[in-house]
Amino acid sequence: MTHTVISSATREVVIGFDRPFVMIGERINPTGRKLLAEEMKRGDFSRVESDALAQVAAGAHMLDINAGIPLADEPALLARAIQLVQAITDVPLSIDSSIVAALEAGLAVYKGKPLVNSVTGEDEQMERVLPLVAKYGAAVVAISNDETGISVDPDVRFNVAKKIVNRAADYGIPASDIVVDPLVMPIGAMGTAGRQVFALLRRLVTELKVNTTCGASNISFGLPARTNITGTFLAMAISNGMSSAIMNPLHPEVKTMVMAADVLAGNDQDCMAWIRANRDPDAAGGARDGRVGGGRRARRTE
Repeated sequence: MTHTVISSATREVVIGFDRPFVMIGERINPTGRKLLAEEMKRGDFSRVESDALAQVAAGAHMLDINAGIPLADEPALLARAIQLVQAITDVPLSIDSSIVAALEAGLAVYKGKPLVNSVTGEDEQMERVLPLVAKYGAAVVAISNDETGISVDPDVRFNVAKKIVNRAADYGIPASDIVVDPLVMPIGAMGTAGRQVFALLRRLVTELKVNTTCGASNISFGLPARTNITGTFLAMAISNGMSSAIMNPLHPEVKTMVMAADVLAGNDQDCMAWIRANRDPDAAGGARDGRVGGGRRARRTE
């Protein structure tokens, strides 16, 4: 089994086919969050800190940190956000930027082994990002698009992922440190998006033997009752080999579906995580009035 180890200074998270699904909290991202963007731009990171703590409390195993704000000093903002989050929680982080200078600024201050989000199959970007990943001993998200864009053909996306894995090996980066994003398209715009991802996941697991991730909420974009679609998608993706996702752990229905899928995939040993999350506090020690068993049932049969 392929294990991708991500760590903070004091905690380790393992992404793997045979491991519980890794939930990467998506909330620290100013894209589409005008208030957060304005606060971060003026140096107010209080919402970053509260979002970090809330996501960890909700069960996030890792946090994605993004500081992509137009006309802002993204390298400085990203480094500052990483330092603040690492000061208040010990979960490992995903350093998220399309700007190489920002990735390097984040890597320079990070304590532990982060996940770099991300590198594409574009030759120029691989030549700039992969040496950084190797230099800092990080793992990296490989997004399966290249200079031609995002193909609707899953075989083309597989070949792009394979290209990135092979190029990373040239820099001494093992396949175990590559987490492939197969690119999840909105199901409302492309009716085959789910089937394409599931087929691609199976090939990534069996042929490339790499771990996988995605931006989970993309699948439900534009649809009503989005969390139901997202949760069901993740459960089905887990059954096809997906091992992590950038998602919102504050949506309980999505988190519940992920935990149930872990149980059914055999990755929740003895169902203990499920039991801990769902145990009736009265069931273990009996009812509060001292009766054990169904008091109501007894009354109905009297």
